[in-house]
Amino acid sequence: MRKRTHGRECALKILYQHEVNPEQPGDELFEAFWAQTGGCEDDVRSFAEDLVRGTLSHLDKINLVINKYAENWDLNRMAIIDRSILRFATYELLFCADIPPKVTINEAVNLAKKFSQEDSGKFVNGVLDKINHSEKP
Repeated sequence: MRKRTHGRECALKILYQHEVNPEQPGDELFEAFWAQTGGCEDDVRSFAEDLVRGTLSHLDKINLVINKYAENWDLNRMAIIDRSILRFATYELLFCADIPPKVTINEAVNLAKKFSQEDSGKFVNGVLDKINHSEKP
């Protein structure tokens, strides 16, 4: 598995844990996750933590953008996995100019197919494509 793909997968799992236990401080969240998984390469870990920190620090704006383009869906009604994928992928689209949007969307769709429901890949693709075409400067 490529390093950034692995990092995104780790970020998804960390964000999932954050959803389940939102009171846990960030550093404790990271330490608990890495202890459970046995850790990984430094650059994978760094990328995953950067994604999570960036996503959480811009969460209000990210949530507004997702709500705007997820037609007929409220964030609270989405599956935690789908919501977490959309959040960190939206963070990448809006705040990580060094990552091509096609890569972000493709990776997010693949994670949705791997970890969520059958139609989640299509849902994630549709929302992120709208965000990419409407919100990018």
